[in-house]
Amino acid sequence: MEHIHHGGFMQEGMHHAVAKGVTLDAKVDAAAHTVTLRVGPMSLPAHTSHMKMPQPPDLIWEVPIDGWLLAYHPKLVDASGNAVAGTVLHHVAFWNENRPDFLCPNKEEHIFGAGSEMTDWAEMPGYGYRVQKGDKIRVETMMHNPTATSYDKAYLEVVIPFEEIQGDASATAARKNVYPAWMDVASCGNSGYDLPAGKSEKTGTVTVKYDGALLGVGGHLHDYGKQIVLEDVSRKETVATLDAKADAEGHLESVPVKLFVQEGGYKFAKGDVLKISATYDNPTGKLLHDGAMGIAVGYFAAADDTKLAALRQKAAPAHDMAGMSHDQ
Repeated sequence: MEHIHHGGFMQEGMHHAVAKGVTLDAKVDAAAHTVTLRVGPMSLPAHTSHMKMPQPPDLIWEVPIDGWLLAYHPKLVDASGNAVAGTVLHHVAFWNENRPDFLCPNKEEHIFGAGSEMTDWAEMPGYGYRVQKGDKIRVETMMHNPTATSYDKAYLEVVIPFEEIQGDASATAARKNVYPAWMDVASCGNSGYDLPAGKSEKTGTVTVKYDGALLGVGGHLHDYGKQIVLEDVSRKETVATLDAKADAEGHLESVPVKLFVQEGGYKFAKGDVLKISATYDNPTGKLLHDGAMGIAVGYFAAADDTKLAALRQKAAPAHDMAGMSHDQ
């Protein structure tokens, strides 16, 4: 049996065998105000590419609260709870099937993502991602294992602190809503692309449709990625330059996060054109099929929240396996 990952993240039509027995477990800790999502168990043999490894099926988390998700803390563990190297996570992506992306309405809203850099999405005081009880969040996970260590049973755990709206909504401490801003060198297309040998740069643009402010931005690259640059072409300004850290072999270790919260955010205006550039240096001497992504990911606070809050859609009853909304 083969499985096609949603084109929202990877190329459409990419086939993988489905890993058996992988489930999504959600545990709510009411006292700590956290929910822990756990995907697994996953068998990860050493020296196995993402194309050859059976991949978890797409899994759905139904949001159990009305309120805000505040942060995302991912980690990989084995059956005993010991840490597993983040290197084996090719990527994980959370999509809200009830909301379109505000920059690319042909896609569902991408609320969290991480790759081998295991980006920890910290809480921003006074802000949160608004969810409604029953919202369907699709969790798309892809693993690989370029290391020499095999893992028999690995689990991806994501701890999500939340604030629940209690009774009268006006009595809840006022939080401002933030919206995930997904700015991709592939513009509004599929994120994965072929990585040529040697040095290369790919650029793309998206247009902002609402006035507001970017509160912070991080980046997602793959191995041999060097840098992500986000520019506001309309203003001829560089918003952020994010230099990747890698090990001696070029395996990605981290991409920094730049925050603008102190200054009240980096202001975007409706109609601003944003340019995203990703640079790579692939030393393998060969083209790596679907080997690259270049994404700047941030949080956007709208000047007029009512317009963005109104962007809602019914979750599709069946996946068309393309990660696209059905009304395009």
